[in-house]
Amino acid sequence: MLKLYTDSDYLTERFRRQVFPLLFDLEFVPDPNLSAIYNIVTDIEDCDVVVIPIDYSVFVSHTDAFKRLTSLAERYQKPLWVYTGGDYGFSLDLPNAYVFRLGGFDSQLSPSTFIMPSFINDPYTTFLDTEFTPLVKTQRPRIGFVGHAQSGSTKLVKEFLVHLKKIVKYYRKDSFFDKQSFFPSSIKRALYLKGLHNDPFLDTHFILRTKYRAGAQNVNDKLNTSKAFYDNMFENAYTFCIRGSGNFSVRFYETLATGRIPILLNTDCRLPLKGVIDWQSHCLILEDSTLSSISEQIVDFHNSLSEQSFEMLQRENRILWSALLTRRGYFTAFHSHFKTLLKE
Repeated sequence: MLKLYTDSDYLTERFRRQVFPLLFDLEFVPDPNLSAIYNIVTDIEDCDVVVIPIDYSVFVSHTDAFKRLTSLAERYQKPLWVYTGGDYGFSLDLPNAYVFRLGGFDSQLSPSTFIMPSFINDPYTTFLDTEFTPLVKTQRPRIGFVGHAQSGSTKLVKEFLVHLKKIVKYYRKDSFFDKQSFFPSSIKRALYLKGLHNDPFLDTHFILRTKYRAGAQNVNDKLNTSKAFYDNMFENAYTFCIRGSGNFSVRFYETLATGRIPILLNTDCRLPLKGVIDWQSHCLILEDSTLSSISEQIVDFHNSLSEQSFEMLQRENRILWSALLTRRGYFTAFHSHFKTLLKE
């Protein structure tokens, strides 16, 4: 059991969208499995951890509450859990703080920074009209992708202007996020996907969009684009995953949830539960190198798998997502991981 102390005044509907994800499952929609290993207490002296109740960038603007909670954590020498949401995340310097975020650059993150998965719904209960089954191995690796990928000078200018606005916000301190270099994600995707598509040793099934979610505006359009997205993922053993605006890929977790094999282009990523999950055993992680090298690595990886191990890998990825990458699974695994850290 880990006992948590927080400012319960912020566990209200007003802050529902910004709440620390674990607290959501303890207060808003209680999960009995998590409630069995985490408990919110009202006495800070009795707690194991102090938790910032909502996203840091929101809570820090509530000056009195922020100072009170962080001062209490420091006074009683309690570990402080901090959640920074959004694509970029934020590195902060608070005594004894442990930061939870969705992405960031591994080489720049402290050991006390923990990456959370993107928590998604089970595609087999939402968009796919079938149960999970592994695909049989084909002679050539079948690679799928559905998403925003567009090249051209006009697109480059648009993405740079978006980046420039972010930089202005950063220096004006309008928002809290880590500064990062310009990365035109849509153009990068288009470049890599074109190279893969032109390789005769790969069997590619790509649907490239010029807008996010194909510009879907209403519920039906969003449902249709999501179904097309997951149908493509279900029908192809591999899905190509590359970062977006932030240095992480939601598609990576969606692929695992579907029980397929992610091909992740490593852009100095840190993945969740580092040291707990052997990520090399669940996906193909490519270094950011030449297109020919990437194609060769995909073919070599595919050829290294027997028919049995190919199907088993898909089953194991589906189990991995369900067991460790849902909110319940992640925070259950993190409970044991953090208790071990406290003993060190």
